[in-house]
Amino acid sequence: MYPVMRMIKEMIKYRNAPSLPVTGTHISEHRCWPSDIDLWMELNNGRTLTLFDLGRIPLANRIGLVSVLRKEKWSLTMAGASVRYRRRIRTFEKIEMRSRAVFWDDKFVYLEQSMWKLNGECANHALYRSAITDKNGIVSPARVMKAMDLEIPSPQAPEWVNAWIEAETERPWPPMQE
Repeated sequence: MYPVMRMIKEMIKYRNAPSLPVTGTHISEHRCWPSDIDLWMELNNGRTLTLFDLGRIPLANRIGLVSVLRKEKWSLTMAGASVRYRRRIRTFEKIEMRSRAVFWDDKFVYLEQSMWKLNGECANHALYRSAITDKNGIVSPARVMKAMDLEIPSPQAPEWVNAWIEAETERPWPPMQE
């Protein structure tokens, strides 16, 4: 089940937070609740992806994207993800989440998110390929920036992001059927 109440809490909590630049980092704190765990009493890998929404949506709001989405009747969707899981997050454990846009090209915005344990260890790290869409399909990031009254070029993509993008172009779609 989607954590609707937690999302509402995050939106209320950060509604008056200072604006961020497009590449600014939104930092939020979260707790692993019993509804988030798997059979091993730790944060479920699928739930991790859902909890990352709790960082992305407030980030989008703080950079001014949410108001533009509403005005233009656009949507935000995820078009791909790569996740590394490195440390367990146990029931009731508190974590810090960091969310930011790292790069955009002619179609997609690439978002980096991570969860950090209070001892400073990174528990997991995700790279998302996101898209803004309208009734006709993908809205270019250049058009989105213009709608946000921003005239800034994309930052240079980190090499590891370029490598992931390149690997994704080699991945067959649709996947092969046996």
